[in-house]
Amino acid sequence: MTSRFKQPVAAAARANALVHRTARALRPARESAPHTPWIRATSLGVGAGLAAGMTLAAGASGLAGYFARAVVTPVRERAEDLEILAVTRGPEGDEVILPITAETVVDGTYGLFFHGGRSLARIGPITALEPKGGTVTRPVEKVYGGDLRTAVRGWWTSVVYLNPADAGFASEEVVITLPGGPSPAWHVAPQPIPAGLPADHQGPLTGRNVWAIGVHGRGSNRTEGIRALAATSALGAETLLISYRNDGEAPAAADGRYGLGVTEWEDVEAAIEFALARGAEDIILFGWSMGGAISLQTADRSRYAEYIRALVLTGPVIDWMDVLAHQAKANRIPDVVGRLGQWFISNPGGRRVTGLAAPVDLQAMNWIDRADQLRDHVLIMHSVDDNIVPFGPSRDLARKNPKVTYVSFAQARHVKEWNHDPQRWDSTVIDWVSDLFSRPAPGQTRPGEPGYSV
Repeated sequence: MTSRFKQPVAAAARANALVHRTARALRPARESAPHTPWIRATSLGVGAGLAAGMTLAAGASGLAGYFARAVVTPVRERAEDLEILAVTRGPEGDEVILPITAETVVDGTYGLFFHGGRSLARIGPITALEPKGGTVTRPVEKVYGGDLRTAVRGWWTSVVYLNPADAGFASEEVVITLPGGPSPAWHVAPQPIPAGLPADHQGPLTGRNVWAIGVHGRGSNRTEGIRALAATSALGAETLLISYRNDGEAPAAADGRYGLGVTEWEDVEAAIEFALARGAEDIILFGWSMGGAISLQTADRSRYAEYIRALVLTGPVIDWMDVLAHQAKANRIPDVVGRLGQWFISNPGGRRVTGLAAPVDLQAMNWIDRADQLRDHVLIMHSVDDNIVPFGPSRDLARKNPKVTYVSFAQARHVKEWNHDPQRWDSTVIDWVSDLFSRPAPGQTRPGEPGYSV
C-alpha cells in the first residue's frame, strides 16, 4: 500500500506548523517513528494548509479529514521517489547503483518501476554496499520495456513481473463480471516446469478442482500475485489473479473510494462464482495487505463461504484501526487527530469529508476482537520489519484462534516476504496447504474417529 499527493510548498509549510502547534496543544511532544511511503505528513498540507488561519480545533479537524480522505482515495500517480544514480556494466551484465534506503539494502529480488511506471526492471540481490558513499549496487536481471540507462528516478516495488508470461507461465486472459461491470483476470493452470519441477510432477491438489484466487493490496494490481504461481503450480491448483474496483483495471466504484474490504469483497465473490462455474470445488484465497482484509471479509460475508477452504495471507490488514493509528504516529499526527480521522471514515457524518458513499465499519474488520468468529483455516506470513502494516495483530490473531497459523519473517518490508526469501515463502505455503488438504474435509468424520480435524 503506497500513495502520493501533490504538495504545494507553501501549503506544506503551513501544515507542518499547524501539526506542531496542534500537537503541543493536545498532548506533550514525543519522538515519532520515521515517515512511511503510504501517507506522508507533508502531503497533508494540501488539506491542512487551508485551515492554517483557523483555530487549532478547526485545524485539527481539517487535518483529520484530509488524513481520512487520503486513506480511502485510490492512488492514481506514484511518486518516483528513488534516484537512479547510474547503470554500469558488471561482470555478469548490467548493474544499477542506487542510494542506500531502508528498502534497497534488504537482500532479495525486487522490481524498479521507471519512466512513470511504463517500464519495469527486475533487480537482483546486493553485489556491493558502500556505506560511506551511501550507495548500493545490484544486478539488473531483466528489463521489461524502456531503457533503464536513460532513467533518473523510479520507485521500488514488490512486483517483479508484468504478466505471467514474464515468469514463464502460460495464462488465459478472462473476464469476470463484477457488480460494477466486466473486469480482467488471469487464469493460470498449474505448470510444473516454470515452477522448477519435473514435467510429470503431481501436486497434492492435482485433479481435486482446487482454485487459488489472488487478491492484491491497496494501490497495486493483479501483477502482485504472479509471485505465488510457483507455489500454486507445485500444489497442483488452478490460479485466478483478479482485478477489483478502483485498481485501475476493474471498473471504479460509484464513489471512487476504497471500502477497505467492506465493499471489495463482493468482487472476490464474483471471482469465486466464476471459478465454481468452471468446475472449482474448493477455494483458497491468497491476499496481500488490504487484499488480506478483503479476503477475510469474503470468507465472512460471501454466499459462497462454504467453498472457501483456506486463506493464505501475506502482510495482511487484520485490524484497520491499528494500521491507521500506526500511520498517524509514523507521520507525526497527534493521536487525537488520528482518532478523529478514523471517525470520519466510520461514521455517516464523515461522508462529506471522505467522499465515501457509505461509512466503513472499521470495527467489523477488527479480527482481534472477532477472533472467535473466524471459521476458516488461515496461514499468515508477516515480517516483523513491515513498515506499513504492523505484524502484531497477525501474531495476536494466531494466539487467539487455533485455526490461524502465523509464520514470522524478518528484514522484509511490506508485502516483500517473498521477495526477500522466495524459497521460504513457497515452501511455507506448499507445506501448510498440503497438510491442510491431507485432512478430511469438515463433516467427513466425527469426533473420536481417526483423521478427525476441526
